[in-house]
Amino acid sequence: MRDAVTLVLGAIFFEQVLGEYGMAHVSDQRKNKGKDYCILFNSQWAHLPQDLGKASRLQIHDLTASVLCSPSEVPAGGFTNRIPMVLRGNCTFYEKVRLAQINGAKGLLIVSRDRLTPPAGNRSQYEEIDIPVALLSYTDMLDISKTFGKGREVAMYAPHEPVLDYNMVIIFLMAVGTVAVGGYWAGSRDVKKRYMKHKRDDGAETQDEETVDVTPIMICVFVVMCCSMLVLLYYFYDHLVYMIIGIFCLAASIGLYSCLSPFVRRIPFGKCRIPENNLPYCHKRPQVRMLLLSVFCVSVSVIWGVFRNEDQWAWVLQDALGIAFCLYMLKTIRLPTFKACTLLLAVLFVYDVFFVFITPLLTKSGESIMVEVAAGPSDSSTHEKLPMVLKVPRLNFSPLALCDRPFSLLGFGDILVPGLLVAYCHRFDIQVQSSQIYFVACTVAYGIGLLITFVALALMQMGQPALLYLVPCTLLTSLGVALWRRELAMFWTGSGFAKEMPQPPLVMTPINCTQSPDPPTKEQLTSPALQAAEEATNQSEEKSPREAKNESN
Repeated sequence: MRDAVTLVLGAIFFEQVLGEYGMAHVSDQRKNKGKDYCILFNSQWAHLPQDLGKASRLQIHDLTASVLCSPSEVPAGGFTNRIPMVLRGNCTFYEKVRLAQINGAKGLLIVSRDRLTPPAGNRSQYEEIDIPVALLSYTDMLDISKTFGKGREVAMYAPHEPVLDYNMVIIFLMAVGTVAVGGYWAGSRDVKKRYMKHKRDDGAETQDEETVDVTPIMICVFVVMCCSMLVLLYYFYDHLVYMIIGIFCLAASIGLYSCLSPFVRRIPFGKCRIPENNLPYCHKRPQVRMLLLSVFCVSVSVIWGVFRNEDQWAWVLQDALGIAFCLYMLKTIRLPTFKACTLLLAVLFVYDVFFVFITPLLTKSGESIMVEVAAGPSDSSTHEKLPMVLKVPRLNFSPLALCDRPFSLLGFGDILVPGLLVAYCHRFDIQVQSSQIYFVACTVAYGIGLLITFVALALMQMGQPALLYLVPCTLLTSLGVALWRRELAMFWTGSGFAKEMPQPPLVMTPINCTQSPDPPTKEQLTSPALQAAEEATNQSEEKSPREAKNESN
């Protein structure tokens, strides 16, 4: 176990030391225009300045027809005070940069058709080289050639990377808000169904969605399906991504309808029903307002599906649909006991940690399966992203926003799994009349766990399994409140609802006419069954003599 931890920490340290993102600012000689491109460099060759104003602007020598592996490929006159741009391959990074440095180059840009990897070397090679070397993608090289003329210049720099991006605040508010609203809504809806009998005036439209009680067998099957689907997506991403997008569109439209329907039913217009027909869904003759709501929800999902790759605004629709989907799932799926909550959260805790921290040791590329699938493989031919995440664009100007991933992500599972526990806590609050102490404590614990996740993300500079921090915070907090209130047994089994509690039996004893009955005890006065019997007796005593005579006849 200790060796595995050492390997993981070593891999993290290796990646942080050798691979750093920077920018190559390309402009023409007149400096009328310029554009930034992503580069991946190794600071052990040479450091880059953090400010563009302090970076040297040097002319690019386009040698992309060559790989610069032999002196014969060096042009006459060398690369004096210029930065050659060559293709990757046929020899090591050290051979390329050494040949460029000997011939007077002030830097080296290596164009890669494959995925950008840090230009590595050994300690002696690092000591010998004193010019910066960076990798540039082949698509960016083509854009440079198309956008700028022959007299193009480049300045390589690496702006300071912010510890945290401001978009984390937006993700935090969306996640905590969804968990709080979904947990409260699900708990209130469940208790309402237990204690009240609803009228069914509007037929199928006013019927509440059926809830699904999660059992241990369902939890095991669910985890196995998650593992299988994640591995399949890792190996067959391009084939399965469109199926996931289609499923998301369908589920999100249903979730949006479920969230908006209570508000639409309050509108005093459109209560009339459509004529009789044999069309699907319409054969039940829904109200016009509900039919229009269905069309609206499907239209929103279709619009997102068509324009999902528009990074400037499509993320807003994806987040709105994602939040609606999470609220719908929190209302539909119900954990009946704290025992089930503990089992589900513990199993998914192991699942999340394994696929983020352990799988890099098992894959050939050394990448985490979870992070690779969630962010989309860089070598994917479709360039599609999975929609099962909340995403917010980075708000800071940094190389990471330009190079790596311009969005910060939070998976739906990091909202749904703790949210189910929050919903259970709210139901239990109403059950024991505890002024929502379980609900508030669990929601606050979720927020604290999410903050810890963000801090770990900033310190490690790599994708984090959020459940690693969320599960202990929420589970231990809920458990601590139950122990403090001495309600652990009831909290663990989820028993005690009024519907499930056995009512005291009604015992009828003969009373002597000459003997006054004993005064009722406190338990009898508060017994719902005895109160109902007393009301029935009073009603019978209030009947008129005529009614009594008719009944006797």
